[in-house]
Amino acid sequence: MSDSTAKVARPEIGKSIVVDNVATNYHDVGDGSPVLLVHGSGPGVTGWANWQLNLPELAKEFRAVAPDMFGFGYSGSKGRIEDKQIWVDQIASLLDQLGIDKVSMIGNSFGGAITLAFMIAHPDRVDRAVLMGSVGLEFPITPALDYIWGYEPSLEAMRATLKYLAWDHSRLTEELIQSRYEASIGPGAHEPYNATFGGSNRQANITMLASCEEDIAALPHETLLLHGLSDQVIPLDSSLRLANLLTKSDLHVFGECGHWVQIERLASFNRIVTEFFKNGLKA
Repeated sequence: MSDSTAKVARPEIGKSIVVDNVATNYHDVGDGSPVLLVHGSGPGVTGWANWQLNLPELAKEFRAVAPDMFGFGYSGSKGRIEDKQIWVDQIASLLDQLGIDKVSMIGNSFGGAITLAFMIAHPDRVDRAVLMGSVGLEFPITPALDYIWGYEPSLEAMRATLKYLAWDHSRLTEELIQSRYEASIGPGAHEPYNATFGGSNRQANITMLASCEEDIAALPHETLLLHGLSDQVIPLDSSLRLANLLTKSDLHVFGECGHWVQIERLASFNRIVTEFFKNGLKA
């Protein structure tokens, strides 16, 4: 099979770069001011699976970079991760190697927690940020998130997982379920996921991903918060609390929408995010 044929058959595989002695798979499209997109933590997720409907639109205005974080997708694994700083350092090293000094960021769920932590660790390297259904504060783990992080591979478990993520279950085609299931059982896929997010005390993962509230409140960045009104995975209250902490923030809540704002409210997501990055928050 030629390289071009492989890329058509597996569009989730982008470019590869070695970060901290581990391969990082990433997509890099468009020109202009750079925007980094950090995916969520559902089983079988990749940067491509999370952002494939958004990357073409963002690439019209920006340079959009979407990596697979360590332990996800087609990036390598560092085994069980007990400190979010490992992912923060992965982003910093990736940006260094790509020659990007300053970036705007979009963080989805788990990716929101990593985005917040990166903003705190490297405030001068971030322009603006979008946090979507974001983790990053302490909260009692929801039954949906507890189930997703405790995922054990099967088609039925993947079907149940995706039902928690989506408000509109008509989107959950058998093709989508099969695709995400196959990604979750690929070589080396489940072991690092389960090692990091499984276990008997999944509430501890919330604590691991949380940042200090005082550190969040001190952030000077313009920040856009997005949340689905019917999100079962991350409570809307988490984004409300972030809105109160972040002094330069706006919050958009989307009706008829679950945890997949970027998919279920695709046109609005692409428009609002593009305008936010281009113009900043409106007075």
